[in-house]
Amino acid sequence: MIVSIDVDAQKTFTPLCPDELPVNEGHLIVEELNAQAALADLRVMTKDAHHAAAKWLVDNPVDMLKPTGLPDADLTWVAHAMVGTRGYELLDGLPSAKEYDYCVWKGVDPELHPYGACFHDIEEKLSTGLIEWLRCQNTDTVIVGGLATDYCVKTTVLQLLKGGNWQVIVNEAACRGIAPDTIETAWQEMRSAGAIILKNAEEIKKYINNQ
Repeated sequence: MIVSIDVDAQKTFTPLCPDELPVNEGHLIVEELNAQAALADLRVMTKDAHHAAAKWLVDNPVDMLKPTGLPDADLTWVAHAMVGTRGYELLDGLPSAKEYDYCVWKGVDPELHPYGACFHDIEEKLSTGLIEWLRCQNTDTVIVGGLATDYCVKTTVLQLLKGGNWQVIVNEAACRGIAPDTIETAWQEMRSAGAIILKNAEEIKKYINNQ
């Protein structure tokens, strides 16, 4: 069973929401996400879904990325992906939540700000059920794309690699990241952990067909 995962493909991580956490070209990944999903049997959506009273919130971007002292919300962030706002929405051209086969909403609790889609907490003790669901589907291949490469995509991929015997393919064309140095480090970490990094959905198709 092949499963495609759209990681946090939301407007909050694009230039469409410049006051949140815009990732350069983040809004341009839809075509590749849909193309990789066409190669899969099932499709998963993950979304940041944050609370207005989140403990990690700061008003000024200069105060971001500072330690909070909280075990499961390690850094400060400006408001992003707040439920009910434009930033919370999926990118135009993606299915609605009900059209996916499995959905994960991350960071709903004010004290939690996870990055990966497999656990609600940074300590990786509270499962979102994604790994268990993938096992129940007899998954042998997971294809991942989304935002941002150097945070939620990377962490999700690393969690998936630890969580099952499936191969994890990352679609480079379906990802965008925040900073060149952290993006490159993320690719290296994913490769070192066993992820297969391929350029686009067409390359993934050829890879799967040759197996």
